[in-house]
Amino acid sequence: MNPNITLLGQMISFAILIWFTVKFIWPPLMKAIEDRQQKIAEGLAAADQSQKNLAQAQDKVNEELKGARVKANEIIEQAHARANQMIDQAKNDAIAEANRQKALAEAEITAAANRAKEDLRKQVSMLAVTGAEKLLKREIDANAHKALIDDLAAQL
Repeated sequence: MNPNITLLGQMISFAILIWFTVKFIWPPLMKAIEDRQQKIAEGLAAADQSQKNLAQAQDKVNEELKGARVKANEIIEQAHARANQMIDQAKNDAIAEANRQKALAEAEITAAANRAKEDLRKQVSMLAVTGAEKLLKREIDANAHKALIDDLAAQL
């Protein structure tokens, strides 16, 4: 066998193999590679978009939390103000009630003192009338008179 013919046969076989590979194998292989590259690019783009969406969602959550904290602080301040208002109202009501009770007690004390004075006046007038009766019934004598006055003084 001639090496040139063998070499020529091998070259032709190699050329047919290259043509067959380029015509039938290479395009689907390149299409699969391009599809894979496209899917990877889309996945990276989706990952970037997801990162952006996550960052936006995190910002929105932070804003909502700030708003909720502000609202909670306002509610707490309102509650403190209302509690202080209720305490002040209760103090004022207690003071008014104490003043009313004090006025009632003073009025009752004054009425009791007036009743006691009236009772005392009645008793003194009865004693005076009784003493005068006794003096008029007896003779007027200085010693007896002095003894009756001492008796009256002791009774008062």
